[in-house]
Amino acid sequence: MVDLESEVPPLPPRYRFRDLLLGDQAWQNDDRVQVEFYVNENTFKERLKLFFIKNQRSSLRIRVFHFSLKILSCLLYIVRVYNDDNGAGQSKCWGCTHQNYTLFKIDWSPIIWVERSLAIWILQVSVALISLSESILLTYLSYKGNIWDQVLRMPFFLEMINSVPFLFTIMWNPLRNLFIPVFLNCWLAKHAFENMINDLHRAIQRTQSAMFNQVLILISTMLCLIFTGICGIQHLERAGNKLSLFDSLYFCIVTFSTVGFGDVTPNIWPSKLLVVIMICVALVALPIQFEQLAYIWMERQKSGGNYSRHRAKTERHVVLCVSSLKIDLLMDFLNEFYAHPRLQDYYVIILCPTEIDAQVRRVLQIPLWSQRVIYLQGSALKDQDLLRAKLDNAEGCFILSSRYEVDRTAADHQTILRAWAVKDFAPKCPLYVQILKPENKFHVKFADHVVCEEEFKYAMLALNCVCPATSTLITLLVHTSQGLEGQQSPELWQRMSGKYSGNEVYNILLEQSIFFADYEGKSFTYASFHAHKKYGVCLIGVRREDNKNICLNPGPQYIMSASDTCFYINITKEENSTVKTKQEKGKKRSPLAGYHGPTGLPVHSIIASVGTVAIDLQDTSCRPDCRPTLMLPTDDVKTGNRRPSIATVLEVADPSCLQTCDLFTDQSEDETSPSENESADGYVKGYPPNLPYIGSSQMFCHLLKEKAPFCCLCLEKGCRHNNYQDAKGYHFKNKVIIVSAETAGNGLYNFIVPLRAYFRPKKELNPIVLLLDNQPDTQFLEAICWFPMVYYMVGSIDNLDDLLRCGVSFAANVVVVDKESTMSAEEDYMADAKTIVNVQTLFRLFSSLSIITELTHPANMRFMQFRAKDCYSLALSKLEKKEREKGSNLAFMFRLPFAAGKVFSVSMLDTLLYQSFVKDYMISITRLLLGLDTTPGSGFLCAMMITEDDLWIRTYGRLYQKYCSSSGDIPIGIYRTESQNSPKSESQISVSVDDFDDTKETKEFCGGRASHRSSMSSDQSDKPLLRKKSMQWARRLSRRVPRNLNKSGDKINQQRMSLYRRSERQELAELVKNRMKNVGLSTAGYDEMNDNQSTHSYVLINPTPDTRLELNDIVYIIRADPLSYDPADSGSRKSSMGNYTEISLETKHETEL
Repeated sequence: MVDLESEVPPLPPRYRFRDLLLGDQAWQNDDRVQVEFYVNENTFKERLKLFFIKNQRSSLRIRVFHFSLKILSCLLYIVRVYNDDNGAGQSKCWGCTHQNYTLFKIDWSPIIWVERSLAIWILQVSVALISLSESILLTYLSYKGNIWDQVLRMPFFLEMINSVPFLFTIMWNPLRNLFIPVFLNCWLAKHAFENMINDLHRAIQRTQSAMFNQVLILISTMLCLIFTGICGIQHLERAGNKLSLFDSLYFCIVTFSTVGFGDVTPNIWPSKLLVVIMICVALVALPIQFEQLAYIWMERQKSGGNYSRHRAKTERHVVLCVSSLKIDLLMDFLNEFYAHPRLQDYYVIILCPTEIDAQVRRVLQIPLWSQRVIYLQGSALKDQDLLRAKLDNAEGCFILSSRYEVDRTAADHQTILRAWAVKDFAPKCPLYVQILKPENKFHVKFADHVVCEEEFKYAMLALNCVCPATSTLITLLVHTSQGLEGQQSPELWQRMSGKYSGNEVYNILLEQSIFFADYEGKSFTYASFHAHKKYGVCLIGVRREDNKNICLNPGPQYIMSASDTCFYINITKEENSTVKTKQEKGKKRSPLAGYHGPTGLPVHSIIASVGTVAIDLQDTSCRPDCRPTLMLPTDDVKTGNRRPSIATVLEVADPSCLQTCDLFTDQSEDETSPSENESADGYVKGYPPNLPYIGSSQMFCHLLKEKAPFCCLCLEKGCRHNNYQDAKGYHFKNKVIIVSAETAGNGLYNFIVPLRAYFRPKKELNPIVLLLDNQPDTQFLEAICWFPMVYYMVGSIDNLDDLLRCGVSFAANVVVVDKESTMSAEEDYMADAKTIVNVQTLFRLFSSLSIITELTHPANMRFMQFRAKDCYSLALSKLEKKEREKGSNLAFMFRLPFAAGKVFSVSMLDTLLYQSFVKDYMISITRLLLGLDTTPGSGFLCAMMITEDDLWIRTYGRLYQKYCSSSGDIPIGIYRTESQNSPKSESQISVSVDDFDDTKETKEFCGGRASHRSSMSSDQSDKPLLRKKSMQWARRLSRRVPRNLNKSGDKINQQRMSLYRRSERQELAELVKNRMKNVGLSTAGYDEMNDNQSTHSYVLINPTPDTRLELNDIVYIIRADPLSYDPADSGSRKSSMGNYTEISLETKHETEL
C-alpha cells in the first residue's frame, strides 16, 4: 500500500497555519534589503539649503532677520551721526594725533574720519559680521558652478563694502574711526524686502496683485534714493557747510521735487558731484519703475484687478461667469439685476477669459456701473482666478452659455466644466446655470437653478400656436417693471399695455398677508376671486409648508391653510403696498345718478360685480327696450332665450354643485365614450414610452396604441402603408402646424408634447409637420413615432415647393426657428438677416398665414414690420427710443410683432435666470405655465375667446367670478386685438395693406390722433412707384370706399391705385398657383385675397375688475387639473378636460357664455 502522506508535497510557507497567524514575522530572515531614497538631501549642504532657501517658512524667517539687520545698521548710522555732530573736537583716527589731509583746497579729515563711540562700534561690528557670514553662506548655497555670477552681483558687492571694513577695524585699532558708508545698507534692505514679499506669498499660498508689488518696489526705490542722498550729502558737507541731517533731508526733498529754493546748497565739489550722480540715478531708475508700473496698470485694465478679501467679507457680491461678454448681455443682466431695490448694494464681479472690448469698457466707466461692477479677465477653471473673484464669499454665481456659437454642444460642454469647477471650489455658493441643449441638462442637475434654452423656446413656441402671444405674456411676467412704460403716449392701448406690464409674480405666507389672511379655511377659488375683487391681485398658486412643489390653481376643492405660501400677480409685492380702507360712498350718492362715473356701468351692475351678491340684479330704472337687460333667474322660466346668471363663489366648494357653463362646453364624442373612440381612432392616453434625453418632460399625452413605422413619419414619401406625397392628400380635419428648423434636435420634442397634452380634446389636435433642413436621426424618430399626426419633411423654408408640399396653403401656424448655423456672423446683428427675409417672403406669398418667428437678437424685431413711410411705425420707433432713454427694461414691448406674440427672442428669457436670484420660484412657475413640468394637482395654461354672445358679462371682474363659480378656472390676462384705423372720419380712405408693408402711400392715422389726410392728395409722381414695387406686396387693399367723396379726381386715383395693386396681387397669386400645379397640388384651398383691416394686438396682464370686455378678446386662464377631481364627479366635468379655442381670429368660436 502506497503511503499517501509521503506522496503529498508539503504546503508552501505562506499557507502554513503558523505563518498565517504570525504574519510576516517568519519572513524577516529573507534576503531582503532596505533601500533609502533621496540620500542626496541628507548632506550638510542640502540640509542648509533646505533651511535657508527651499523651505518656505524658514526661508521667510531668514529674510525677515536679514531685513531687520539692514534696517538696524541704518539706524545705528543715524545714531552715530547725531553723536558725532554733538561731539567736540575734530575727527581723526583713533589714538592718532592731528594730521593734515588737505587736498584740492579741501580738508578731507572730516570725510575720512568720524567720531564713533565704543558701544556704537561694537554694535556695528556685530551686525557687519553677522551680515557678512549670512551673505557668504547664501552665496555658497546658491553656487551652481560659476563663482563669478555670485561674486559680481550688486548685493554681494554692497555687502563687501559695508561689512569687510569693519573687520579691518578689529585687526587695527586706529581704523576704528574710519568712515564706512553703512547707509548703503538701505539698498540691501530693499533687496531683502523684495525677497521677503516673494517668500511671504509662497508661504501663505496667496499672491498679491502685481500692481501692489510694483508700488512697493517703487516706494522703496524712492526711499532708498532719498536716504542715500541725505546721508551722502550730510557726510560730504562735514568738510563744508556742516549740514545737519534735517537740512540735508530738506535739500533732497526740494531737489527731487524740482522746486529748488536755493536756500540750502552744497558748498564743496564732492557733495555737488554726489548730487549730480543721485539725480542721474533717479532719472534712470525712477522712469524704469514708473514704466513697469504703467505697463502693469495697462495689463490690469485689460485683465481686471482683484476683489479684496476685506471687501468680500464686508460687502455682498455675485460672480458672473461667461465665455464672451457682449454688450447686450451685460446690459440685460445689470438692468434686471439692479432693478430690485434690495440688490442695490450688491457688487457684480465679471469673470471672463477674453479681453474686455471697447464697448464694455465704455459702459463700465459710467459712474452708475463703475462703482458696482468689476471686470476680471480669467477662467472659471482656475482656482486662482476664482480666488481673485472671492467666489467662496459670493452670494451667488451665474454661469451663462454663449448662444452665438455655431457649435452649441461645445458651448454647453464649456458651461458644464465651469459649473463643475465652481461647485468644486465653492460647494456652498448658490449656482445659476444656463444650458442650451436639453440633453446636457442632467450634467448640471446639482445647480440650484437651471434654465435650458431650447426647452423653454420650443415649449413657448408650441403654446403660441394654441394660446396666442404666450411668449409675450411670459416675457412681461419675468421682466421687472413699474408699469410706467407708455404712460405719456396718446394711444390708449399703449397706456393700458404699459400699465399692466408692471404685473409680476410674488409670494407671501398666508398668515403674514393682508391680502389673503382672511381666506384661511376657505377654498382656493374663493380666495382668488375675492382677493382680485377687493385688492386687484390675482392669486394663481400655492405651496404647502411640507411640500416643495408649487401648485397652480389647485382647484376649488383646495382649502387654504395659514402655513401656505401664496403666489400672486400684482404690480408690486404686498410688503411695498399700503392698503387704505375706503368709507361707504353710497350714502352721498345723488338720487339722479344712475351710472357709475369711472366705469360707465349701471350702479346695479357694479354692485353685482364687486359686491358679495353673486347674481345680477334687475334694473328697475327706465331704460330703452333696445338695451340688453340681465334678468333675475326664476325657476318658472326654463327657456333657452334668457342668458344664465353668475353664481356665487362658494367659500368651500361643493363637488356636487361644480358644473361647467356653456363657455366650456366642448364635449366631443371621443370624451363621452372613451372606450369606443379609443378603439376607433387608435389613440390612448399615457406617458411617452421613449424619451429623447434624460430629464425630458413627463406629461400625460395623447398617444398611438402602436407606434407608427418610420416610413409613415415622412410626409412627402409614400410607403406600403400609404401613398400620400403631400399634406393635402392626408385630408386632415384640422389645420396644420408647420415648424421650420435646421435639425431635429432633442429640444423639438418639447414642441410636440404641449400640443399632444391629455387635456386637449382629440378633435382639436392639429397635425404637426416638421420641415427640417437635415434628415432626423433614428433616436428622434423613435421618440416622436408614438404621437398621433406628427410628420417630418426634409426641405427648406427657402423653397416654395417644399412649403406647398407640407401644407402651407392651409396651415394654421408656421413656426420659424432661428437656425444655429446663422447665429454666428461677422456682424452680430446680421445673424437674423436670413430668417427675417424668409419670413417677409412668406408673408407676401401667403398673406393670411399666421407666422411665429424666433430671432436671436431682440433689437431685430423692428424689422419684422418695417415700413419706411408709415407714420404709425415711425411713432412706435420714437416711443421705443424714449422708453429706452428713460431706462425701461421693456422698451421693445410696443413693437407690433412682439405685442401680438408673432416674434420673440429667447434671450429675453435670460431675465428668468436673473430673477431667480430674488424669486427662487420663478423658474418653477414658468415651467408649469409652459407645461415643461407637471405637478399633481397643478393646473395648466389655456385660452378662451369672447364672442358676441359672451359680451353680456361686460367686465373682467364679472368674468373672473363666472370662471371661479362655474369651473374653478383662474383668469390671468387678456389678449386683445384692435384696428389701427380711425373709424371717426368719413374722408379717410381705409387702405388695408399687409402688416409688413413698407410703402403705404396714404396718410394713415398717426399716434392715435384724429388728424389724417386722404390718400387721394398724394402727388401724381408717386403712382409710378406702385408699379415698380416687388412681389413683396402680398396683402390687398380693402374695398371700403368713403360714402361721400367731394372730389371725383380723388376717386379716380383711388381706383387706379387699387387696379395697380390688384394686378400685382394677381400676379403673385398666379405664381403660387403655378407652383402648386407643377408639384401636383390642387389650387382650391389657396386663399389669394385678404380683406382684413390692419390690426394690432397686445396683452393685458391681470387687468382691473372694471376693464371692459371686447369682441374677440382671448382670455388667458389657468385651468384646474382634471385628474385632481374625484373620479365619481368626472362625468359632470368632462368639458373641463381641455377646452381650448382656436386662436385664429378669422375662425368664429362656437362656445358662448
